Amino acid sequence: MEIREYQESDEKDVIELWFECDLVLPECNLKRDIERKLKVDRDLFLVGSVNGKIIASVMGGYEGHRGGINLLAVDPKYRRKGYGRLMMEAVEQRIKEKGCPRINLQIRAANKDVIEFYQAIGYTGDNVVGLGKRLEEDEPYNG
Repeated sequence: MEIREYQESDEKDVIELWFECDLVLPECNLKRDIERKLKVDRDLFLVGSVNGKIIASVMGGYEGHRGGINLLAVDPKYRRKGYGRLMMEAVEQRIKEKGCPRINLQIRAANKDVIEFYQAIGYTGDNVVGLGKRLEEDEPYNG
């Protein structure tokens, strides 16, 4: 798998991947989410491809205190081959190079397989409650 930074020409393939991986919430406008990401830490938005086909993506971030990971996706047909681990290693390394001492994750509690994946690569429970507040309402993504 080749890992590289996201390019604008990847938009359609990445959005299709996110739908395939069931990462899309109804209130999300995926194009707006990508536009926002490209304004901050664009170098931490990575895609992975096999034979030119995008099969994985991840968004990382670092705000000066903690790093974060969002939208790690691996095409279901390519899972259990180590691609998710490779994507995480790549984004973790880039976040670490920015001086980040720790990465925090938020995972939907019902997503047991994803929790197990992250535990298998060294993430542990922090015994915290995740809260969120939407500051801007987006029109849902309609393709």
